[in-house]
Amino acid sequence: MTTLDAPTEVVPFGDLEIRWDRRVLQPRLWTTAQSHWAAALSPQCPEGPILELFCGAGQIGLLAAGLTGRTLVQVEQDLVAAAYARRNAAAAGLTSEVRVGSVAGALDPDEQFGLVIVDPPWVATADVDQFPDDPVLAIDGGIDGNDQLVSGIGTALRHLHSHGHAVVQVGDAEQADLVRALLSGPGGGRLPWTVLEVRDYSPGGFLVDIGPEGSPVD
Repeated sequence: MTTLDAPTEVVPFGDLEIRWDRRVLQPRLWTTAQSHWAAALSPQCPEGPILELFCGAGQIGLLAAGLTGRTLVQVEQDLVAAAYARRNAAAAGLTSEVRVGSVAGALDPDEQFGLVIVDPPWVATADVDQFPDDPVLAIDGGIDGNDQLVSGIGTALRHLHSHGHAVVQVGDAEQADLVRALLSGPGGGRLPWTVLEVRDYSPGGFLVDIGPEGSPVD
């Protein structure tokens, strides 16, 4: 069992107080925008829990859950971060099932969600030294920074309701274009979703809304 015995810090995140320590990724306040965008899309989405992939200490999904009244399923591969996600959910009085494992293996094949949040590591391996305060596991996206993004999008789409939305965090405009390319699929593709909108929160990152063709843009 993972113990939270390192010095704990508290950061405000929307109306939540999120606990974390230096073994996990520090919550970024700009990412409250991801929670609020998911909440704004929620009325358009089928009912049921929110799925959050790469949840870290849980703050983005928890704020979205508090704003929408939905429960959560959160997936995180790091034991310490997952323990904080559970602790933060309990402190906020929110219902979250936190699953420890890879995003590709933590869900049952038939599970489906109307609203998905994806927060993958998106820093290229060669660049992680530029962020010495951040745990490598939480930010390393592979050689070009895209490995976890591609994996997360694949999992999200396998479990996204055809009328649902996924709000995805990426590092830059090129990765937003990669999301578009993944949605187009080989040979033009026949997926029921498209990239509806991209929002620039530089220098923090970008957010991408994946949703059904013809959906209104919030």
